[in-house]
Amino acid sequence: MLRGLDIQNMLIIDRLELAFEPGLNVLTGETGAGKSILLDSLGFVLGWRGRADLVRQGAEQGEVTAWFDLSEDHPAHAILQEAGLPDGDELLLRRMNMQDGRKTAWVNDRRCSGEVLRALSETLVELHGQHDDRGLLNPRGHKAILDEFGKLDALKSKVRKAWAAKGKAAKALAAAEAAMAAIRDEEDFLRHAVAELDTLAPLPGEEAELDQQRRAMQGAEKIRNDVIRAHEVLGNQGAEAAFSDALRWLDGAAERAEGALEAPMAALARAMTELDEAMDGIVGAIEGLTFNPAELEDTEERLFAIRALARKYDVLADDLAEYANSLRQKLDALDAGDADLSALQIAAREAEDQYLDAAAKLTAARRKASARLDKAVAGELAPLKMERAIFTTGITEDAAGPDGVDLVAFSVATNPGAPSGPLNKIASGGELSRFLLALKVCLSKSQSGVTMIFDEIDRGVGGATADAVGRRLAAIADGGQVLVVTHSPQVAALGTHHWRVEKHVSDGMTTSTVTALPRPARVDEIARMLAGDTITEEARGAARALLAG
Repeated sequence: MLRGLDIQNMLIIDRLELAFEPGLNVLTGETGAGKSILLDSLGFVLGWRGRADLVRQGAEQGEVTAWFDLSEDHPAHAILQEAGLPDGDELLLRRMNMQDGRKTAWVNDRRCSGEVLRALSETLVELHGQHDDRGLLNPRGHKAILDEFGKLDALKSKVRKAWAAKGKAAKALAAAEAAMAAIRDEEDFLRHAVAELDTLAPLPGEEAELDQQRRAMQGAEKIRNDVIRAHEVLGNQGAEAAFSDALRWLDGAAERAEGALEAPMAALARAMTELDEAMDGIVGAIEGLTFNPAELEDTEERLFAIRALARKYDVLADDLAEYANSLRQKLDALDAGDADLSALQIAAREAEDQYLDAAAKLTAARRKASARLDKAVAGELAPLKMERAIFTTGITEDAAGPDGVDLVAFSVATNPGAPSGPLNKIASGGELSRFLLALKVCLSKSQSGVTMIFDEIDRGVGGATADAVGRRLAAIADGGQVLVVTHSPQVAALGTHHWRVEKHVSDGMTTSTVTALPRPARVDEIARMLAGDTITEEARGAARALLAG
């Protein structure tokens, strides 16, 4: 509920603070007094898009503050929490407009965007009038209005879940079909590549190992020849024979040398032992360097084959095995794809059927609710002196969507035999106001916590019809809050709270003021609305009669 509005330097308002109450709040005043400016200012602080030139002439900036009481279950709490804004049982909105057009907004003293303000406004205030393109006159909202009247939230929730499941199943099927199509396009390549890679079966690290073996075998022949020459030089025909001869000759001379040859002979014996060890090592090396020339050819052939495949498939030689596995997985998916696609197709059909079933139930419920709504509106039109008018809720087939397969549109025929048409095309200004009011009366029972504003919705009606309009506004306000800008004394007399909007000119400056009226002042204001500028006792008497009900 809107509790207060503080306006500073907006158009012809210098400074204005209003405290609103529950029930039916009426604002009256002469044309041009500034009643619409109040609504412009409220729309501004709520983030609505409107006129740009709101700042009072001569002021650097304009500012509007509005504060609301929030019930514990008010939907504004969810918006505040999602936006990370302070939340409580009171909501304070403040917005500033600079002369250069810049705007700044705060929610509970925390900076916020215009989008957050507009999201909050959807839960706080409804504006209705003859140019109400935000509410009942917008055909795009008729489906939501019908669903709200029929209390179809549970069915709508099922349809939305079924729509989401249908979309998810269709997306999964499309992705699988696209993947299968891509795999089929390269099936020949996959089968050839896998066969080729499986035939060679390269292993990680094998390329480096083969290269090392190849290099070793390429140098082994030259190394082996040199080692054999060394073996021959040191062997029986070389150093070993010479050592043996020398040791034999020295041994024959040792007896006559009186010990002079013992040390040389010992050293020579040790050298013979070292030479034997060297010969054993050389023999082992010769055996290790012995290989089959065909082995080198086989090693080179496999090494070159691995390198050729790596170049062909543009992968590292060590990654060929992993690459082969990835191709094999694609083939496995292709081989198993028909079964998978069949399962996904069945799931998609089942999801489609479930959606259509839920949508059909919602359509049936909407048709029943539309009949009740048409009857309820007709019941409200009779007291508004439109008993011959016909209000119809039309339901036709629409493209499938999250809210079902229905297109809902309100149409009216204002006279018997006259063609019906869209609500905002057929009805005149006064008739349109009454249609809107009848609809709102039917819908108001399903809404709570929203301040409803009716901007001159009684225009074009008077007498008993205006009285009927006022009584329906009072009924809507019962247990809630309604603000009415009105020129009708019958409507004004039914308000529980009354404000008069006046315009004054001082020192060449025009200023608009709003005054809360006690009962005696209400008598004069309603008398003015009845009689004009000259208030007579007869007019006062009529005003008292209206206030007495």
